[in-house]
Amino acid sequence: MTSPFDQLASSILDGKPATEDDALAVLRSHDDELLDVVAAAFRLRREHFGRTVKVNYLVNLKSGLCPENCNYCSQALGSTADILKYKWLDTDEALAQASAGLKGGATRVCMVSSGRGPTHKDVERVADMVGTIKAEHPEVEICACLGLLKDGQAERLREAGVDAYNHNINTAESHHDQIVQTHTYADRVDTVTKAKGAGLSPCSGLIAGLGETDEQLVEALFALKELDSDSIPINFLMPFDGTPYENVWDLTPLRCVKILAMARFVCPDKEIRIAGGREMHLRSLQGLALQVANSIFLGDYLTSEGQAAEADLELIRDHGFTVLGAPDAPVEVLDAGSGVETRDPSKRRRGAGTAIAPNA
Repeated sequence: MTSPFDQLASSILDGKPATEDDALAVLRSHDDELLDVVAAAFRLRREHFGRTVKVNYLVNLKSGLCPENCNYCSQALGSTADILKYKWLDTDEALAQASAGLKGGATRVCMVSSGRGPTHKDVERVADMVGTIKAEHPEVEICACLGLLKDGQAERLREAGVDAYNHNINTAESHHDQIVQTHTYADRVDTVTKAKGAGLSPCSGLIAGLGETDEQLVEALFALKELDSDSIPINFLMPFDGTPYENVWDLTPLRCVKILAMARFVCPDKEIRIAGGREMHLRSLQGLALQVANSIFLGDYLTSEGQAAEADLELIRDHGFTVLGAPDAPVEVLDAGSGVETRDPSKRRRGAGTAIAPNA
């Protein structure tokens, strides 16, 4: 007997798009149905992306010092979060950071800066960085994320070799003014539209856990579908101390998986990327989430640390997936201390029979 979610997947594969009611049914499914939801969503993932995982790497070109008042953001105006704050990296440092991510297995580098939006001088600065990185790594995809764009800036970035532009809508239009007041929802949509019109691949996603309703999550996803976002990063709120959302903890690992699954049902052929907050909120369900999503960030985020890059790559391998664009040869498992391949079990040296406290 097939589940209603399997029937939904079959309907989508037959060309009938998911409705808002379908999306709500996925989001509100009982926890006992989670594996049915994931199995059905995996059918859509497999149809469009096989068993590959796209690996992305963030380079934070300028951190903090932002005049916008986004309530969730550690870099925002009024935030007292203890984060790194610095002005623009130079081109050599941007190249070094990008190269580290590519060496770790990434195929796309996301070049991000804080602020409302770039000046024309900033765009030229990024254009120079892009040219240098692409001269060293011709096959790399580069996604820029510089804030709200002015006329002509998307075209200049495309000319410089930028492949994609990220600007998240973050939440539903009906909820937007609750989380930021220094720019409008329309401003964000306008920038995504400018990027797409210039020939850049549109990358736009959302942040879950901002106090939105189920209906508003659905509203945001259907807006992203309408925008035809090629890549949809799903972020999970990281409630930094020193921000208005510092005490907001509305997410559970099961809900996060359901949100990702809902995104897959609504946008079956789009890149669904597990983005910020992955380790914090999915925790031990990260591998299960890869059955639904087909893209992750490698290593660290803008102002927070992620798990070690090798742990990310191990997560992908252990769940039977392969890194998109990686060579077919298996990756060696290396001992961090010696650099020599090892599969020797770690010997117990603590707990019963010793004077050292147990690992408990």
